[in-house]
Amino acid sequence: MTTSIVTNHKAIPHHAINTADVSELGLCSLRVKFAYLPCRLNVRQPGQMVQLLAKSRKTLTWKTTAFAIPNENNEAERSSSHACSNDQGLMPSKNEHNSSDPNGETVDSLLKSEVGPFQGVEHLMNQASLMDKLKAVHLHVLASEQWNASRLKLSHKHYMESATNLIHYLALKCLDTEALKDDLALISLLNLEIVNSSVLASLTTGIQLLENVQLNSVRTDEDVSAGVCMRERSNQQMKGNFMINAMRKKACLNRELLLGLLQDGRRTHIMTTVGKEVVESETLIADLIKAGTSIIRINCAHGNPEIWSEIIRKVKQSSQMLEAPCRILMDLAGPKLRTNNLHPGPCVVKISPKKNATGNVNFPAQVWLSHKGTGAPPHLSPDAVLYIDNQEFLTAIKVGDTLGFIDARGKKRMLKISRVFHVFSGTGFMAECFRTAYVSSGTELHIKRKKGRFPVGQVVDVPARESFIRLKVGDMLTISRDEYDKSYQDNSYGHTSRAHRIACSSGYLFDAVKPGERIAFDDGKIWGVIKGTSISEIVVSITHAGPRGTKLGSQKSINIPDSNIRYEGLTSKDLVDLEFVASHADMVGVSFVRDTRDIIVLRQELEKRKFQNLGIVLKIETKSGLEKLPLLLLEAMKSSNPLGVMIARGDLAVECGWERLADIQEEILSISSAAHIPVIWATQVLESLVKSGVPTRAEITDVANGRRTSCIMLNKGKHIVQAVSTLSNIVNCKVKSDKNRSEASCSLQPSPLGRCSVE
Repeated sequence: MTTSIVTNHKAIPHHAINTADVSELGLCSLRVKFAYLPCRLNVRQPGQMVQLLAKSRKTLTWKTTAFAIPNENNEAERSSSHACSNDQGLMPSKNEHNSSDPNGETVDSLLKSEVGPFQGVEHLMNQASLMDKLKAVHLHVLASEQWNASRLKLSHKHYMESATNLIHYLALKCLDTEALKDDLALISLLNLEIVNSSVLASLTTGIQLLENVQLNSVRTDEDVSAGVCMRERSNQQMKGNFMINAMRKKACLNRELLLGLLQDGRRTHIMTTVGKEVVESETLIADLIKAGTSIIRINCAHGNPEIWSEIIRKVKQSSQMLEAPCRILMDLAGPKLRTNNLHPGPCVVKISPKKNATGNVNFPAQVWLSHKGTGAPPHLSPDAVLYIDNQEFLTAIKVGDTLGFIDARGKKRMLKISRVFHVFSGTGFMAECFRTAYVSSGTELHIKRKKGRFPVGQVVDVPARESFIRLKVGDMLTISRDEYDKSYQDNSYGHTSRAHRIACSSGYLFDAVKPGERIAFDDGKIWGVIKGTSISEIVVSITHAGPRGTKLGSQKSINIPDSNIRYEGLTSKDLVDLEFVASHADMVGVSFVRDTRDIIVLRQELEKRKFQNLGIVLKIETKSGLEKLPLLLLEAMKSSNPLGVMIARGDLAVECGWERLADIQEEILSISSAAHIPVIWATQVLESLVKSGVPTRAEITDVANGRRTSCIMLNKGKHIVQAVSTLSNIVNCKVKSDKNRSEASCSLQPSPLGRCSVE
C-alpha cells in the first residue's frame, strides 16, 4: 500500500481558518504518481483540512480525514509548526486499476469523487438548509454594519476595519447560534467560537465552501463550465482569506504600536509594577529587565513626580545599557475609594531569627549593613536593612567582626559580620543576629575587638512601621469622613477593643451607600455589611476575614458592589498627573473606566495637549466598565492613539463576583480580539511567588492561561526578580517545546529522501 496526499503543490495558506478547504484540496492533478515512502505532513499554520488517501494496488479507499487543529488563542495567534498524523482515509473508488500496470495508479480528484468527507451530512441535515442559515447570519452581520454606519464613520482611519469587525462580532453574538454551531461542527466546516478576529470573511468563506461542496456532488467529467465556476469561487475564497490575514496583521500591528516589539523570539510581554524601592536600589531595574521585563508600570496613586522621575531615569539608563527596549506605563489614580493614611507607627525595625517549635534558633536573621543609598543585591533578600551614617566605621569592619548595640528596649544584642559585598555604589555587609532585637534610628554600633579603638556607627533613617487594624468576623468598623482622627493612634498596637475606626475622605462613599448593602476592603480580603449611615460616618459589621483576623491598612481599596456610585471621569489629580505622564511615559492607564463620558474627557484632554502618540490602556475593573466595554472601545477608536485593555481582576472579582471571574476574563478577551486590541492580564499573577518565593500550582496554571494575552503584569514584592524570571520561562516555554517536538518527530522519520512535506 502506498500513501498519497490529495493537495496541490503549493504551501497551505497561512491565513487558513478552521474549514475544509475543498477547492484547494481538489484542484490537484488527476494523475500524480507518488513514491512508496512514508508521508510526513508539516503545516505551518493551523486551521486547514489535510486529506490523506491510502491506496492499495487495486482500489483507492478512504479511512479517516486528518485535520490540523486550530490554535484557540483568539487574542493574538502566533505562527507555529503543527504536525498532522499519518492517518489514512478509506473510501470505495469509482475505478478499479490493474495491479500489474504501475502507470495505471492514479489518485482521483476530490472533485470527481461521488462521496467524500462530507458524506455524513446527508443523514444529519440538508446542505442547502445549512447554507441558508449561514447566509442569514451573514446578512444579519452586514445589516448591523449598515445600522451602525454613522457610528463607524467617526472612527479614526487606523481603526476603521477593527471597529467594523467589532460591530460584526457583536451582531453575531446577539444571535442564538447554538444549533448552527453544532451542525457546522459535525462537518468540521466552521467554528463560530473562534472567528471573532475576522467575522465577515470567515462567514463568507464558510458559505463559499458549502457552495463548493454542493457543486462537487453534481459535477461530471464533461461538466467543464462547473470547473470554470469552481476556479472563480476559489479566487473569491482567496480574497476572503486575504481579509482574514489582513485582520491578523492589524491585530499584530496594534499590539506592537502599544507595547513594542517582542525580543528574542518571545511571545508575551511582561509588565512589572515598581515603586520607591527602585530608588533605593542601584540594580533592581537592570535585574528586572535581564529577567524578562519589557514594560515598567508606575502607579500614580503612590509616590510623587520626584520619585517617578528617578524611576524613569533608571529605566531608560538600564534599557540603554542592556540594549533591551523597555516601555513605561503610568496608571492614573482615578476615582478609586481608598482608606486614608493611618498614623505612622514607630520608627523601629524588628530583627527576628527563625525559631523551631521549642523556641530554639534554627537560622539567624540576615541583616544588611551599608551606607545610605547602597541597597542589598536582590538575590540576598535580607530580613532587615540598617543604614549607617559613618563611612569610616564601615571601612573598619571586617568579616568575622562582632558588633554590639543596645536595642530600643534596652536589651544587649550583637551582630556578627558573615560576608562582604562590593556593589556599584559602595560596599555592604551581611550580618547575622541570633536573638530578637528592635533597632531604631540613633542606635549605636560598636566593633568588639581585643585591641584598638574603633569608630562608632549610628543607625539612621529607620522607616516608620506600617500601621494597620486587625479585623475579625463580628467586629464593628466605623468609617469616618474626617481626614484626621485621633483614634488612629490606638488601631495598630495594643488595641484590644473589637470596635475600630478608619477614615475615607471621598464623599461619594457617604452619599451613595445604604444599610444592608455589602462592602469589601483590600480587593475583597475583608467583607462586611453596612448597619448604619449618617452624613459623616458608616458603621460596618465584619462578616468575612481570616481565622486570626485580617490586616486593613492605609490606601486599601473599598468596594460597594451593590451601590450605584456616580464618579467623575478624571479627577483633578489625574489631570495634573496627565501632564507628567504624557511627557515621560509611553502609555497611560485609565483607572475605573465606567462610561463613554470618561473616554470623551480623556480624548479631549489629549487632543488639547496634542498627545496623539500616547498609548491608552483602559483598565476594566468595574461592572459598568465590563458591560459597556464595546462602547468604550468604539469611543476610544475615534482617536489615533495606540489602544489596549487591562483586565484588572482584583476589583472585577469584587464588583462582579468571584464565581464569574473566569467567564468575565473570556468575555473581555473575545471582545478585545474582535476589536484587534491587545490585552494585559493583571492582578495577583504569581502572587505567592512574588511575596514568599514559592508559587502555587494554581498560579502556574493561571499564568499558562494568560499566554493568550499580549502582556502579563506582575505586582511588586520581595521576590519580584525571581517571579519575572519564572514567568518568562513559563510564557516562552512553548517555543522550546515546539522545537523539541519537531526535532523528536524528525528523529523518528526515515532519511530526508523518505519524507513528503507540505511547507
